[in-house]
Amino acid sequence: MAARSVRLPDIGEGVAEAEVTAWHVKVGDLVREDQPLADVMTDKATVEIPSPVTGKVVALGAEPGTRVPVGSELVRLEVDGEGGSAGIEVAPEIAAAQGAESGRTPAELQPAAEGLEPPQPAPRKEAPPTSPTPAPARPAAAPVRPAVAPPAGPPRAPGEKPIASPAVRRRALEGGIDLRRLRGTGPAGRITHDDLDAYLAAGESEALGQPAGMRPRIGVEEVKVVGLRRRIAENMADAKRRVAHFSYVEEVDVTALEELRGALNARHGESRTRLTLIPFLVRALVRTLPDFPQMNALYDDEASIVLRHEGVHVGIATQTPNGLMVPVLRHAEARDLWDVAAELKRVADAARSGVAARDELSGSTISITSLGALGGIATTPVVNRPEVAIIGVNKQVMRPVWRDGTFVPRLMMNLSSSFDHRVVDGYDAARFIQAIKALLETPTLLFMDA
Repeated sequence: MAARSVRLPDIGEGVAEAEVTAWHVKVGDLVREDQPLADVMTDKATVEIPSPVTGKVVALGAEPGTRVPVGSELVRLEVDGEGGSAGIEVAPEIAAAQGAESGRTPAELQPAAEGLEPPQPAPRKEAPPTSPTPAPARPAAAPVRPAVAPPAGPPRAPGEKPIASPAVRRRALEGGIDLRRLRGTGPAGRITHDDLDAYLAAGESEALGQPAGMRPRIGVEEVKVVGLRRRIAENMADAKRRVAHFSYVEEVDVTALEELRGALNARHGESRTRLTLIPFLVRALVRTLPDFPQMNALYDDEASIVLRHEGVHVGIATQTPNGLMVPVLRHAEARDLWDVAAELKRVADAARSGVAARDELSGSTISITSLGALGGIATTPVVNRPEVAIIGVNKQVMRPVWRDGTFVPRLMMNLSSSFDHRVVDGYDAARFIQAIKALLETPTLLFMDA
């Protein structure tokens, strides 16, 4: 048998490390050639590492959530044959892990990895027999006191002090138990150790006579933050720490826009991609951003440079089974309404199914986020750094609106937007959103050149 080391390959240009997000095998498994061994992630792209040979897994190089450099050992396999990689030195940490499972020391494991027999341990000398010493007699076990639940009933009346010995009070204090919530079974209602035992064994709700459905749940589930979820957490924390956020919320009447959207879907819904509100908002951004170039920009705060882009590359915040991703609609300025809708659907589906390429998840210059029907009244989106602006779409609600001396029903929606105050002034942000509002409230302007 020979040892074969499977190392983290060079996943892409400029990638120096990757995070192990999941293992598909465990120590002792037999794996076939091309069978998936592990998932690793870098730059929001998850890559599957296959086995190059058939063999048996003898060691794993990292726990899920660990970042490992390119070229480091991921898996050690035991394969048929001699020579080749059989002489690879066992890493100390892997040898220690193997030793913990087999009960052998790293020194004993090293020759085994090289195809040699481990040194035989020196025979142990038998200790001379000694005369048996009688074991000391154990004291008789104290009788177990049955747990008697305190009588069911409401807590003590206000001002009524519980009666208990100092020892019982000390136990209650150490256990965080409020004695006023117990009724004692001792003389004159004294709370005894048995009452405390029954209270702890039965739980507070049962001891007070409450139904099982109202008993407190004390379980705690430990969930390790790894992979994309950890990357999202790091990016959000970095954005909140480095971006000077401010938000601006504006109410928009989308009655005419929704009538136009419904008419277009009714006419072309079977032959073209169904339109949502987002393609119209993208169209409004394309028409508005030339007058507000500071919004379609990336801020390199380390070099103090703002990069204003002519092309409009819209990031669309998308919820996926693995967490929040931002696939990118590139060159929205060169697409018509249905092309925007089709491309949005394609990149969002790719993100949700986990097949989006790296360039489809990076390079946006401004972002849109929407919770759809769950959008609520207003939100405070987090700027997708290094961008400087993000537009948030909220829920549409039919409301009475005062117009021309009377109330009329109108479909209303809020735009909740956030900006980086380091490079965007509040006055410009308000003018920017007002310009988008004017286009959405008069949707024919979206398709006029003048």
